[in-house]
Amino acid sequence: MAKQKYYVVWTGRKPGIYTNWEDCKAQTDGFNQAKFKVFTSREQAQKAYREGWQQYWGKANKQSKGKPESQYDSNLSSPYETDIDYDSISVDVGTHGNPGPVEYQGVDTRTGKVIFSYGPIGKGTNNLGEFLAIVHALAYLQKLGSNKTVYSDSENAIKWVKRKAVSTTLKRDASTEEIWRLIDRAVYWLKNNSYRNKVLKWNTKKWGEIKADYGRK
Repeated sequence: MAKQKYYVVWTGRKPGIYTNWEDCKAQTDGFNQAKFKVFTSREQAQKAYREGWQQYWGKANKQSKGKPESQYDSNLSSPYETDIDYDSISVDVGTHGNPGPVEYQGVDTRTGKVIFSYGPIGKGTNNLGEFLAIVHALAYLQKLGSNKTVYSDSENAIKWVKRKAVSTTLKRDASTEEIWRLIDRAVYWLKNNSYRNKVLKWNTKKWGEIKADYGRK
C-alpha cells in the first residue's frame, strides 16, 4: 500500500495542505512562482505550512538523509511525468545556422499533424524560436479553452516562459528586428495572460526526437 503523502502549497491559487497530487497540481499549474513541496507526514506538513516556504523551499528534509524531498516547479515536468501525454502539442524549431533563419511548428503529439507553423524569420536562435513556439501553443490553446500539455525539447525556452523574460546574447539590430518584435509580443502575452497548461521538457533520451522535429540534424 502506497504511503500517504501531504502536499504543502505556500504560494498558489489556494494555499493549504493537500493529500493528493492532482489537488496540489490544480492549485499550482501555470501559477507564476508557485511554491509547494511534498512531505511524508501530516505533522511535518502542518509545521512546514506554519513556518513558511522560506524555511523549506530548496532545502533538504531531515527524514530524507540529506536528499531533498520531491518539490516541483509548476512550469516543468514533475517526477510523476514519466510517460508521454499524447493528448498534447509538441513544438520544435528548424534553423539554418545559430543564429540564422528560424522557423517553428506545433504538431499533434499523437498523430504528428501540423497544427500551426511560422516562418522563416530572417535571423534568430534555436532557443528564441522554441520560446516563440511555446507561447504560440499556449495562446492557441487558450483560444480553444484547452488545458492540453505543451512539450518542448528546449530547457532554456521553458525557463524563459516561466520567467516571462528571455536571456540571450542576440543583439537588437536591423537583421534581428523581426524576431525581437515577436519576442516582445510573446513576453507581453505572458505577462498579461494566465494559463493552466503544463509546459514540459520532452525526454529525448527516453522517447526519441520530439514529434515536431524537422529532421535536419
